[in-house]
Amino acid sequence: MKIPQNPPDFLELSREIVSEGHEKFMEILSARVPPDPNGNYYHWDKLRHLNTPPNNFGHREWWFAIKTARHSLYQTLPHKAKDGTPFVFAEPNVARRLLHDVDIHGGDELKSNAQVANPNTRDTYLINSLIEEAITSSQLEGAATTRKVAKEMLRQKRAPKNRSERMIVNNYQAMQYIGEISDDDLTPNLILELQRILTIDTLENPDAVGRFRTTDDIYIGDQRDSTVIHIPPDAVELRARLESICKFANASDTKMFLHPVIRAIVLHFLLAYDHPFEDGNGRTARALFYWSMLRQGYWTMEFVSISRILRNAPAQYVRSYLYTETDENDVTYFILHQLTVIQKAISELFDYLRRKSDEIKDLEALVRKSAKLQSELNHRQLAVLNRAAKNSDAIFTIASHRGAHNVTYDTARTDLLKLNELGLLEKRKRGRAFIFIAANDLQQQLKNF
Repeated sequence: MKIPQNPPDFLELSREIVSEGHEKFMEILSARVPPDPNGNYYHWDKLRHLNTPPNNFGHREWWFAIKTARHSLYQTLPHKAKDGTPFVFAEPNVARRLLHDVDIHGGDELKSNAQVANPNTRDTYLINSLIEEAITSSQLEGAATTRKVAKEMLRQKRAPKNRSERMIVNNYQAMQYIGEISDDDLTPNLILELQRILTIDTLENPDAVGRFRTTDDIYIGDQRDSTVIHIPPDAVELRARLESICKFANASDTKMFLHPVIRAIVLHFLLAYDHPFEDGNGRTARALFYWSMLRQGYWTMEFVSISRILRNAPAQYVRSYLYTETDENDVTYFILHQLTVIQKAISELFDYLRRKSDEIKDLEALVRKSAKLQSELNHRQLAVLNRAAKNSDAIFTIASHRGAHNVTYDTARTDLLKLNELGLLEKRKRGRAFIFIAANDLQQQLKNF
């Protein structure tokens, strides 16, 4: 990956422009250039190639005007970079717009969604979301398996067969753990436990599980061309730095109001920047984002998978870190990238919920024509029939049905046996257990009721 070009040093640029004369200096300041021209929070590496500087400015003059506007907005974060300089961020118009969008669509609108609001269906959609995040977060870190195989493994609760499957199981368990500890204060030991859950039985060095890295012989690089992207802080500093991160995460300093979503995103950034472990840093950082969102009352974010979006554009994810580190530790680049990711993830969730709602309605239309089925099927059984109708190769087990809907063994068994009694599922023996598959011509079977 190409490392972005460092912006001109602001003080040197200031002297350069002042040397051009007082009138030029005042002209640039009075132009009131926004920090995010046309809604874009440009990094110098991109801005220097644009063809449209305003007011006949040169690119360096334009950059000076933009940075002057940003400096007036900067807030300092209570955690420092490895060289001792502070991290800063701004809330330009584009950030406030995205935050508002997340609050509206990821908050009240999602809370009022029929599938999420209904306690009878909420667990089904939540489990699907946790499975999706577990799979895609692991795939971001190199897990190689298909979504179909991974989903069946998690739903059927079968043991993982290889490292990739173990990564996914670990990630799923970590997401469940996040839900359990969302009311607890964050501590270094809790983060170590989270990393342990995420990495157990997946690392080449088993001693690195649940422990800080002990050496400085570590760097983050692009696997495609071995470019060194980031060198994290020294190992000897990690305990103190993690305590600083925890203090920030727990919001113990109440002097500065920080939007909850920004706090969660910055927590994600800081953990990944410090890179306190030999492995599992990215997965731990993304899990802590969810912990922070849940702790601050954004419980609907548990239904949203950010890693799915990150997996589709990993270079943009990395570039947002690089932009921050090369431009005065300005975390705004990372914040805006993550807000866009959250916005896309929320949009994808709503699309998914609409599709599922339409599919269930189609099945319910068939069921309504049968007084017998209408009185005998519950929402879990409708979900099974919906999946079976879409995929004739789908296999259902009591364990997978139980895992998909968070119900007891007896409830799952009763659901599937009932569908078998009605002739909608076939029951077969596989090894020592029973499996259930769609009956031949299931759609026609439903029409015949």
